[in-house]
Amino acid sequence: MKKYIFLPVLFITLLILAACAGDPEPAEEGDTEDETGSAEDRLVVDIASDPVSLDPHAANDGNSLYVMNAMYDTLVSLDTNLELQPALAESFEQIEDTVWEAKIREGVTFHDGSELNAEVVKANLDRVLDPDIGSPLAFLFDMIESVEVTSEYTVEITTAFPFSALPLHLAHPGGHIISLESIEADYEAIENGEDPFASVNENPVGTGYFKYEDRTHGENITLVKNEDYWGEEAQVDSVTFKVVPEDLTRIAELETGEANIIYPVNANDIEQIDNTEGTHVKQSDSSNLTYIGMNTEREPFDDARVRRAIAMAIDNEQIIEGVTDGVALPAKGPLAPTVIGYSEALTPIENNLEEAEQLLAEAGYEDGFTATIAANDRTTSDIAEIAQAQLSEIGIELEIEMMETGAYLEVTANGETDMHVGSWGTVTLDADYGLYPMFHSENAGAPGNRSFFSNEEVDNLLEQARQTTEEEERLELYAQAQQIIIDEAPIVPVYHSVLLAGLRDEVDGFYQYPSSFPFLRDVTLEEN
Repeated sequence: MKKYIFLPVLFITLLILAACAGDPEPAEEGDTEDETGSAEDRLVVDIASDPVSLDPHAANDGNSLYVMNAMYDTLVSLDTNLELQPALAESFEQIEDTVWEAKIREGVTFHDGSELNAEVVKANLDRVLDPDIGSPLAFLFDMIESVEVTSEYTVEITTAFPFSALPLHLAHPGGHIISLESIEADYEAIENGEDPFASVNENPVGTGYFKYEDRTHGENITLVKNEDYWGEEAQVDSVTFKVVPEDLTRIAELETGEANIIYPVNANDIEQIDNTEGTHVKQSDSSNLTYIGMNTEREPFDDARVRRAIAMAIDNEQIIEGVTDGVALPAKGPLAPTVIGYSEALTPIENNLEEAEQLLAEAGYEDGFTATIAANDRTTSDIAEIAQAQLSEIGIELEIEMMETGAYLEVTANGETDMHVGSWGTVTLDADYGLYPMFHSENAGAPGNRSFFSNEEVDNLLEQARQTTEEEERLELYAQAQQIIIDEAPIVPVYHSVLLAGLRDEVDGFYQYPSSFPFLRDVTLEEN
């Protein structure tokens, strides 16, 4: 039996808001040329926080992935039509139910000049699965039993069970390939007492269309064009990712031309950007879920009646209007409509304050209780404030804990807060990634299950869905799991966001994946 995976997976229609015409701001006097090229060839992207790591096996937060997506390549990748295409693997073929063969592209060199081959691919997959390394992305590949080098440019990947979503998992940034020298240097550093991933984070080496140049922690990261790229080269000479936490500061830098692209944009700021000469907001459908999570290991959130009561008291339509100005899709469950496995047949928990109060009384909290909720930016803080007001109507008093993103990720991964406002992007566009990391008990904490939800039936359904080869059966198993998750309410699904990026009008060729990752290879800066 042979199955070839380079076939259309999913098409998503992008919603695009018309750009306002206008001339770009002129360059500052003297801002013409430096070692990274002319001013017109330098791209500046403002992001909200400093990446956690530039090691693709170490970080799964959005800001890290936005940067790494331009530096590294995967064996297979999704193009802008969301079709799987060959990348570092010229072909990727299922030769048996549990065996996949990858033919590695010849002639590819890493940014450090070393060569890509089958041995390097094996070393990468072995590393991400190495329990001594402790990669938070190991869950992506935990179905892999072995990786065998069968020739200089061929590897065979054997899985514990038939797993049809493997190509999509390998297309995830967790499947980014780093150089063998980087891997060996990291293991050597660990032997000398350093933390895993620290070596690669400080000296990231991939095969991507941009390569690492320098970094000022907390301020910026600069990448320069890879002149020896194996595929289509980047169209600009460099890209600098600037860390600009404040929404209004990012907008100001966009308006003055200090930044060419900013992400994210708060929905309440769309009108301002669209009405400013020379700037506009690009809207794209997402595979993201914004939710309110509860730590199911802490009282009183270990009681499903309390969690359901909170879900009944949360009015997501009110949050959508207040936070996104109506620019979002109400969430019925954990998966967005753009994800394979989304089901229209699910029964959501409806807003009902009277029933919520009854459930609290049944659980012994007729007088309510106090709790904390963690937030890390303007949007999550706004959501927390609305939830605070809504839950006060049933006697639950929330204290909002505002923290920077790094601290937020650590606190929620360690279960050190009662509730949190979170988001999850189903990067692979497949239900396995949307559900298994977030709700399987093995992934409690940093991998994604920040509600520490543990349900044996959900675990079994997600495991069965991974192992079935029948697509209809697989989708039914995911539907069953989603309904239990909705009923048990470890999270309150709030909305599926529309991706909002602010662009200067001279930016052309920008694309944003439903996962929210920007694709910068084809970006040009045109003169208007």
